[in-house]
Amino acid sequence: MERNIFKYVWRFSRREQLVLLAWVAASLPFYFLSLDLPKQIVNQGIQGDGFETAESANPIGVIRVPLSETLTGESIVLFSGVPADQQATLLILSFMFLFLVCVNGGFRFVINTGKGRMGERMLRRLRYELSDRLLRFRLPQIRRMKPAEVATMIKDEVEPLGGFIGDAFITPAFLGGQAITAMVFIMVQSFWLGLIAGIIVLVQAILIPRLRVPILELGRQRQLTARLLAGRIGEVIEGAGEIHANDTSNYERAELTSRLGRIFDIRFEIYQRKFFVKFLNTFLSQLTPFIFYAGGGLLALSGRLDIGALVAVIAAYRDLPGPVKELIDWDQRRADVQIKYDQVIEQFQPTEIVEPSYQDPDSPVAPLEGEIKLSSVTLLDDGANKLLDGVSFETPIKEHIAVVGGASSGKDSLGEVIAGLVQRSSGSVEIGEHRIEDLTQAVLGRRIGYVAPDAYFFSRSIKENLLYSLTHRPIHVADYDKEAADAAAHRLAESQRAANSSFDINDDWIDYEAAGVTNAAELTKRVLSVLECVALSDDIYRFGLDGALDVERRPEVADGILAARHRMAERLAEQGHGDLVELFDIAEYNRNATLGENLLFGTARDPAFAADVLVDHPVVREELKASGLDKHLVEKGLSIAQTMVEIFADLPAGHPFFDQFSFIDADDLPEFRLIIARAENVGAAALPEAERNRLLRLPISYIEARHRLSLIDDTFEQEVLAVRKRLRERIMKEAPDSVAFYDSERYNAAASIIDNILFGRLIYGRAQSEETINGYVTEILEELDLSDAVREIGLEYQVGIGGKRLSATRRQKLALARALLKRPDLLIVSEATAVMDGATRSELLQNVREEARDEGLIWIVERPSMAAGFPRVLVLEDGRLVDDGVYAELEEQQGALKELLTAD
Repeated sequence: MERNIFKYVWRFSRREQLVLLAWVAASLPFYFLSLDLPKQIVNQGIQGDGFETAESANPIGVIRVPLSETLTGESIVLFSGVPADQQATLLILSFMFLFLVCVNGGFRFVINTGKGRMGERMLRRLRYELSDRLLRFRLPQIRRMKPAEVATMIKDEVEPLGGFIGDAFITPAFLGGQAITAMVFIMVQSFWLGLIAGIIVLVQAILIPRLRVPILELGRQRQLTARLLAGRIGEVIEGAGEIHANDTSNYERAELTSRLGRIFDIRFEIYQRKFFVKFLNTFLSQLTPFIFYAGGGLLALSGRLDIGALVAVIAAYRDLPGPVKELIDWDQRRADVQIKYDQVIEQFQPTEIVEPSYQDPDSPVAPLEGEIKLSSVTLLDDGANKLLDGVSFETPIKEHIAVVGGASSGKDSLGEVIAGLVQRSSGSVEIGEHRIEDLTQAVLGRRIGYVAPDAYFFSRSIKENLLYSLTHRPIHVADYDKEAADAAAHRLAESQRAANSSFDINDDWIDYEAAGVTNAAELTKRVLSVLECVALSDDIYRFGLDGALDVERRPEVADGILAARHRMAERLAEQGHGDLVELFDIAEYNRNATLGENLLFGTARDPAFAADVLVDHPVVREELKASGLDKHLVEKGLSIAQTMVEIFADLPAGHPFFDQFSFIDADDLPEFRLIIARAENVGAAALPEAERNRLLRLPISYIEARHRLSLIDDTFEQEVLAVRKRLRERIMKEAPDSVAFYDSERYNAAASIIDNILFGRLIYGRAQSEETINGYVTEILEELDLSDAVREIGLEYQVGIGGKRLSATRRQKLALARALLKRPDLLIVSEATAVMDGATRSELLQNVREEARDEGLIWIVERPSMAAGFPRVLVLEDGRLVDDGVYAELEEQQGALKELLTAD
């Protein structure tokens, strides 16, 4: 990357800069004319110079060559003008002035718009270039960087560069041209006034930038401290568990206070210096008008300068401080931006960088064949410590190998070197006829699968994370209609202007061939097969049962779920288990559902109808008030509060009762004690509205069959049913898309699969009811051939940031599935099952070996006994290969493997 920002800007925006510079040059004559017109308006239009009487006519609009009389001794006339009297002259000159104001404003609009577009385009280019280089860093470089700091650099620190890039050449040309034009005009009117103005401007131009040098250095320090603060905050977030586990929050607060204090000191020093410079600059700018008023006035009184010229000089200088000040500000921004640019570029100039795979994305990627050969491979860390020390061995690429070693044996580094993720310090690594450094990222990424011990997942669905290993390049172009195609073409053109990627994210990126399939349907079967291999199928199935179905996309599945609902009711009746589920009935109150569910009798699509805010909705509140049910709910809320306060009076905050009776948090108990006390004194009806609302919300989550506080009787049930009916009618009329109401003959698109099948709630207090129901659900879905459809819905489960919504075991299983899905020629598994129990680990090892029976497999095992079934075992110790052979033979020898097995 260019080290100088001006070279970078000129290199990539030369054409746009030249066009805008042409606009700037074209604007200067009009700007000069706008400075001269006030003089003509005052002298000719108002004072009547040249007019013998008010009715006499003089030519107007005479165009002369500027400075021609001074240079040649006579005025050169380009246009002799048209005759007009004094009044017409005044009006014509005034309208000409208005016209020039519009013209100059138009020039500014065109130039500023062009600058903005060019600056944003160059900022886009720079951010893309930095992000692209980040994608090409090798793992050691990435591991030395803090994500929060890098994100701050790309997002925030280069932001000022975007505004400056458009100003880099245009602003000094435009403002400098205006300033020079104004100075020339002033000197034409009065040489001495112009000389004084020029001297003061020169003092400003020299003095002010020098005073701003310390401010720039402070700005650099501020940027560095802010970046370090961002990195430290990122560390606090990632290490929150350690902070809580060790009670170090006060230390972190102190450390944060120290950093904020440092930033405060720097920023305050900047403010002090900045406002002093601003004061000095303003003083110098106002000094010149003082001289003009005093000196120019004396010249006018003595007759050596006419009033019109003095007015024009003052008007011209009024426009001069703006460009001069902005030029000085531009110079400060230039220095500041160059510092920022240098700091950012320094972080993105590593010694080694991976060649991008996008240079020829459609080129065929030949399979890896032959042997893997390591010769005297040594790997050093940042401290020059040997992670690998002269490792040498050869193996056919299709062989299955187990790598065994202790925690500091270097076995994990060996896997990264063979996968091409880390560049060895010395020695050679060859795969087939190629040195590994000669293999492109496309070959390594598609033909080698690598599963780390702490696999990362993006904040997307399970399916998207699985298919991530197949998204190398667009396979099929997206099918757009005309309007969308035009928009896509515009995006592509703008992307190419900014030197961004020409790939369309909306294209089909899935490489079906890499997965061994030809279409989406076969790919889904392949995905489910791989999930079965890594023992994730049941988990995905459970996610699917709790997931929602897109009815418009898959109406046949919705019909199947309805059939499963009816068969479930029949199955429960046949097996004598009808007492396990209380079905929803529009005419009945469901005592195993919450009061809120009974009121709404549906699933909220609009968050405004969610259970925790249901009674706050205007429609619901109106119906509760009209029926008088709101008063009953307040009374029942008060009863719940009294019971909870009594039950929890002597219980610690973490007691299980708080989960069973989850109406009031432990932290809220003191507030409810006060509410109860006031209610006992003045009555619930006399409480403030805010407190009545808190009581009103309490019963919404109450379930009579579960909580058994005897708050709901037959009369209250009928009142709820009456409100339910009116509420349903109003919502269907006023907001029909806000709630999916329960209907035994319709699929509820807002509810989960399991809720649609049960169409009711499990009855509390029945032993093993959940296991029995889950068994029936599984049987029925298998009978109706819907199990795979449910698993497909489970694939849409969102894994959260970094996959944190999945357990560690599930994340590692998913990582293995992702690697297996692309059918690599060589699969490297680096301690990926360390978080699993022994039985799961053994099952997974066997399944993966069977799945990869036709491909190469290097499994870096976390326990030496896992190597038992492998035909070849490598044993590492302190970075050296100390044993190589068959497991049974090495086990019998008194060697490194024997010691590891004994210590295991």
